[in-house]
Amino acid sequence: MVEFEEITSGLRFPEGPIAMPDGSVILVEMFGPRITRVLSDGSKQTVAEIVGGPNGAAIGPDGALYLCNNGGCFTPVDLGGLLLPGPFDASQYIGGRIQRVDLDTGAVTDLYTHCDGRPLRAPNDLVFDGHGGFWFTDHGVRDPIARTSDLTSIYYAKADGSFISEQVHPVEGPNGIGLSPDGSTLYWAETHNGRVFRRTVASPGVLEPAAPLDPSVCLAGLPGNQLLDSLAVDGEGNVCVATLVNGGITVISPTDGSTSHIATGDLLTTNICFGDNDGSGEYRDAYITCSGTGRLLHMRWPHRGLRLNYL
Repeated sequence: MVEFEEITSGLRFPEGPIAMPDGSVILVEMFGPRITRVLSDGSKQTVAEIVGGPNGAAIGPDGALYLCNNGGCFTPVDLGGLLLPGPFDASQYIGGRIQRVDLDTGAVTDLYTHCDGRPLRAPNDLVFDGHGGFWFTDHGVRDPIARTSDLTSIYYAKADGSFISEQVHPVEGPNGIGLSPDGSTLYWAETHNGRVFRRTVASPGVLEPAAPLDPSVCLAGLPGNQLLDSLAVDGEGNVCVATLVNGGITVISPTDGSTSHIATGDLLTTNICFGDNDGSGEYRDAYITCSGTGRLLHMRWPHRGLRLNYL
């Protein structure tokens, strides 16, 4: 039986956790909206106030935090004490963007708002490679008033703000994104269809073309009404994807797509990251954001975790 430790509660839809070397966890509160540092005793410090909707986050090669800002494309809905991302409100939306946040000063800088003249709609999650660049997803906007839903893309960009490119289009509601331990495979989860896709990395920032109708690009598809959120890849290469409705972490084998599930008790479990509290180098300390109930949980991961680049 899995044992969870509640690190803290009272968070306003936590996402994008980063296990820092000092034992703290930096995360976003999408409906804060802010970036928060959670200390090991559960106390919280505000790193920066964020306009819009902070989503995925990662530490870059310069030690700064790089942020996917969805532009405030969701509105908070309280459903009997469970906080949910509600419908798009055009009056609150500032446009999607990738931002750099100085962890010492809290200064926020826009790096990218467009690619090839097209606006970013709702960047959701990102992962750095070992070459100083990062892959990110654009989840897109669903507008119930206009009755529209975006087809979006997978992007690659450099941390210095000098380069951004569209690498996969179209994709449907891409959310979590991660790299295999050797950096040769890129994975992403698509929320609404409950699928995890993969592509081979040909060179830094470039994916090998996918053959038409190639079934191998889909690692796994989950049955029933299971929606996928963010993900992390562990040290065994398993794709660990936060699963909505069937709240928990679904662990997907990179070899055959088989799955197992770790339930958290929160229908809106949104993300996982790995830390190394005991200094063993195993990175078995898993931190999980339970966004509906506003909690950060800790558990010992059954496999080796994975140290991310630049941490």
